[in-house]
Amino acid sequence: MSRQQELISFIASMTGEGSLRVEENLGEGFVRLRVAEAERRQAKHDIQHVEDIVIEMLRNARDAHATKIYVATAKEEGVRTLLVLDNGNGIPEDMFERIFDARVTSKLDTLKMDRWGVHGRGMALYSIRENTQESSVVTSGVGLGSSFRVTVDCERLPERADQSTWPQAARDEQGSWTCVRGPHNIIRAACEFALEERHGCDVYLGSPAEIAATLYAHASSDLDASQLLFLDDERSLPVVERLGYAADASDIMRISDSLGISISERTAHRILSGQIKPVRSVSSRILRERTKPAAPAKVDLSRDRRGLKISHDDLDAFSRQLERDFDELASKYYLTLMKEPRIKVSRDSITVTFEVGKGD
Repeated sequence: MSRQQELISFIASMTGEGSLRVEENLGEGFVRLRVAEAERRQAKHDIQHVEDIVIEMLRNARDAHATKIYVATAKEEGVRTLLVLDNGNGIPEDMFERIFDARVTSKLDTLKMDRWGVHGRGMALYSIRENTQESSVVTSGVGLGSSFRVTVDCERLPERADQSTWPQAARDEQGSWTCVRGPHNIIRAACEFALEERHGCDVYLGSPAEIAATLYAHASSDLDASQLLFLDDERSLPVVERLGYAADASDIMRISDSLGISISERTAHRILSGQIKPVRSVSSRILRERTKPAAPAKVDLSRDRRGLKISHDDLDAFSRQLERDFDELASKYYLTLMKEPRIKVSRDSITVTFEVGKGD
């Protein structure tokens, strides 16, 4: 090692790498940057607008094999908040912070090239954190999907002024759908990604309340009551299905908050009553795809929405008691109980099924 390199290494060890940008002075005005400085400059190039963050977060979820991505966005006093939830592979808890380091990636052998360039270098989340007030994993788990929160000072990182206008879509020369008019805002970024990945994943975009309503509606229709029967809490469920565990407004508030969505009690009641409608996917909205409207269900706000949960031990004891009581009926009508009674517990009822055989 040259004396110059020894001096550089000594200074770096004493002052920290961040205070030393140059690895080697090559003379004639040329230098070799240290890796950390080169990464920092690359991050500034990769993320120049808030809309760039949206695209990178969507690509990140797609590469984690997500088929549903939910983007909640709001702006208050010049600060843009983005919350991105997905049903992808998820992240181990001990990696929640390390994934924001430069060159950290799970895509060692799956580098992906798309219309926005190469993805899989391990620089996207690092670049986002370098340009934002906060970038963090709210909740995740292996196989459970993820929820990311990003807050941006729009004085430091600008966004388009018009954040309410939707773009228009048209087919290009190859017959593919593309955005042709409209400001290059967050909505357009989501639309361009959704059209590009139209057959791979669905994107849902809205306010925090709208996304909470959408998550609740989707999870309520996807989850069966039997899946919730023996759960102690919602954390074992996939991130995007956890609101399906909610039995009342307080549950909706609590679970939403654990996902990174803060809503009021009034908003939670409006979600339960159907006053806040779930949003349609971005691609269906921009392409104006029509779905058959479902008849609105009448909602009784006075109804007790608490879930009914019975422990395994109590169900076993109940089943044995039912078998004993069935014996008297079986002897009168020459019946045989083929299997133990099947007990199904739903929110408002307990159903028992006896599978019987008839004697000669």
